[in-house]
Amino acid sequence: MRQTRIAQAAQRYVDRQAFAGIEWRIDHRGERFDAGSVGFATADGQQAIPEHAIYRIYSMTKPVVSVMALMMIEAGKLNLFDFIAQYNPAFASMRVLLPDGSLAPANRLITVEDLLTHRAGFTYEFITGCHIAPGYDAINLSEDGTVSLDDMMARLASQPLAFHPGSQFRYSVATDVLAHIIEKATGESLPALLKTHIFEPLGMVDTGYQVPAEDRSRLMPMYGISHIKDLSPINPPKNQALTAIDVSDMYPDDDPNFVRGGHGLFSTTADYLKFANMLLTGQSAQGEILLSRAMLKMMTANRIPLEQLPLKIGIGALPGYGWGLGVRVMMDVGKAMSLTSEGEFGWSGAASTFFWVDPQEQLVGVIMTQYLGSILPMAANIRTAAYQAMG
Repeated sequence: MRQTRIAQAAQRYVDRQAFAGIEWRIDHRGERFDAGSVGFATADGQQAIPEHAIYRIYSMTKPVVSVMALMMIEAGKLNLFDFIAQYNPAFASMRVLLPDGSLAPANRLITVEDLLTHRAGFTYEFITGCHIAPGYDAINLSEDGTVSLDDMMARLASQPLAFHPGSQFRYSVATDVLAHIIEKATGESLPALLKTHIFEPLGMVDTGYQVPAEDRSRLMPMYGISHIKDLSPINPPKNQALTAIDVSDMYPDDDPNFVRGGHGLFSTTADYLKFANMLLTGQSAQGEILLSRAMLKMMTANRIPLEQLPLKIGIGALPGYGWGLGVRVMMDVGKAMSLTSEGEFGWSGAASTFFWVDPQEQLVGVIMTQYLGSILPMAANIRTAAYQAMG
């Protein structure tokens, strides 16, 4: 019955041609609870979803990179209180663009904790109403996948902050900066660190910043809007059309120099579920400890002051949620707008990928599709079906 219920929740979105195809995997207490897919890889129904389909996971890159930072903190190579200027002096003299158009020196330096909690003062091009977002768009900050991470940071450091560090929560390119700081603090490349410390121990064989030529037949096509600046929900399209788009300029699949922290990883449903399951215990399936229990508790504790809540992504609020070290965290189920539990955490991606980890229920789920800019509650509906199926 549970497979039918969850599959039906997904099928409704395919039937209305909102998504070409949807794939999911859900574990309960370490065992497979449900897995499946509906629809096709292509909107015309001519190409089936391949086995081990590969997805651009966009911001579901953030929790992976954040975990890498926490691992480096446990290894003594980084601290939450470190000022990022000690790793890149370009961030030593940041200025804040005030509402009246004047510039003022930031009242303190940005810390690693600020990056992990999106309170550094940065933004994204699509954050509705943010007065510095047009500056990011003018320099093509997030959409230029041809520049190195170091060059992206040079562009970013030349832009003003939206607010004084620590004074607000604003979803942003902060995790790209975190990726840069990890490389500077360790002297190693982020792809190499992720491979050694996360992907290989967890057996994530299809996850990385590139897709090998022999595997590109498994790469799912993308649908939706064409530009990241159009992600804002303030003026959504009347209908979610399955318009094929090419995102390779922002998100190349074959560039060995392409590295980001806020997006950029490719993964499969099975691979990402291994990462999500690790976040229940800090251990791999073989018992290797990747994160200590103490660090997991810190990671999933809210760090956003009450006066900076509710969390908002532009004008879109996340009622009941706080933010920990790289993930949203459900604080108050009395404010939640879909089924969840206290302490549930996870994140999503701009192309409609989604994962959640529920320590209380021992429930872990990953939902994958490829539609850039959807505002439909597809993932919430599938998660609701999963909770209901548990009884």
